[in-house]
Amino acid sequence: MNLLANKTLLQLDWIALDGGILISWLSFMCMDIITKHFGPKASSIISLHAVSINLLTCLIFFVASIIPSTADDYTAFDGIFGGTWFVLLGSTIAFLASAVINNVLNHTIGKCFRKHPDGKLAYAMRTYISTFIGQFFDNFIFSIIVFVFFAPIFWDGFCWTVLQCTTCAVTGAGAELLMEIIFSPIGYRITKKWKAEHIGKEYFAYVERTKAE
Repeated sequence: MNLLANKTLLQLDWIALDGGILISWLSFMCMDIITKHFGPKASSIISLHAVSINLLTCLIFFVASIIPSTADDYTAFDGIFGGTWFVLLGSTIAFLASAVINNVLNHTIGKCFRKHPDGKLAYAMRTYISTFIGQFFDNFIFSIIVFVFFAPIFWDGFCWTVLQCTTCAVTGAGAELLMEIIFSPIGYRITKKWKAEHIGKEYFAYVERTKAE
């Protein structure tokens, strides 16, 4: 997502979209699956670990980009994989904030379905609503940080307007929600399989011991 977000796919007077929307839906689907089975706290912890791995990967990319080479001109490679620090900053802040929003909202909506908490309708509502709202804040926070605050300074005056950021957030959230709807049956089957096979029973036992203590 960090690499794809460096490219603006569409920019009009009222809307702008970056390449990150092509894959960000997958991270939200994973969070929804984990939240449904393990709870919002576990999903948020996994998200934090994911961010840590992402930062380490970006560091490795950066080191690779600054190592000089006499074999050929790697300017394009260095520019892409070296990354832009404020793109990384924006994506990290946006992802952490939206992850917490998505996970808590997903869990809260799920609690409203007391009669059939594991049914298809309950899974659909908790994932669709939380994904749309979470993705909106992910896109909005990222675009505001990167394209409104930092881009005009470091990208020769290139920037997005707040209106473009808002429409990007709404449109991106809609597109990512569509992907979630298409692939949510897979996520639903995974949660059913995990429950049937008692996946994570050690974690649940640990949580219960912690509560008892």
